[in-house]
Amino acid sequence: MLSIRKYKKEDCEAVKYVCLHSTQEEYDEKLSEFILHTFCEYYLDHEPENCFVLDADGKAAGYIYCAQDYDSYKEIFDKENLERNKHLGDELYQWAVDSTILQNKYKDIYPAHLHIDILPEYHRQGWGGKLLTALSDHLRDKGIKGVMLTTGTDNPNANSFYKKYGFELIEIYDTDVAYGIRLD
Repeated sequence: MLSIRKYKKEDCEAVKYVCLHSTQEEYDEKLSEFILHTFCEYYLDHEPENCFVLDADGKAAGYIYCAQDYDSYKEIFDKENLERNKHLGDELYQWAVDSTILQNKYKDIYPAHLHIDILPEYHRQGWGGKLLTALSDHLRDKGIKGVMLTTGTDNPNANSFYKKYGFELIEIYDTDVAYGIRLD
């Protein structure tokens, strides 16, 4: 049985697994560590109340999470998560630094930013839209006026998905595509 529910601390390892296995790509240990430090750990550690999971018989098979306020996120991210990436080398460290450029640029319009991933066997079943709805309703209830995200220019499925659910193209920057949706 599948359902959408709030994240629980016991979901942490399953969510990290989804983060690393939601695509067909295989990551080496160094890149896996970078991905978790840059795109996962902050949200689970500091804003678990803004996390939802796709529950597959008691185990997370997908998630959506967000930072509801860019400035608060950035302060902690720089102190903790960037630091965790320093030993991974200059290239990955710079990627972590650059990962926040677009969120910073549009934070006044879209103060929240999100990440969403689902294991491949649950793709194309409507669960991504249900996760987006759960988070959007949650953010509206909190008075958050907009949420954004970035994806790659080389990810046509994701780009189509976000457009389908009402996200508007904000900017294409290098290999990143930024989308946002107003919630007010």
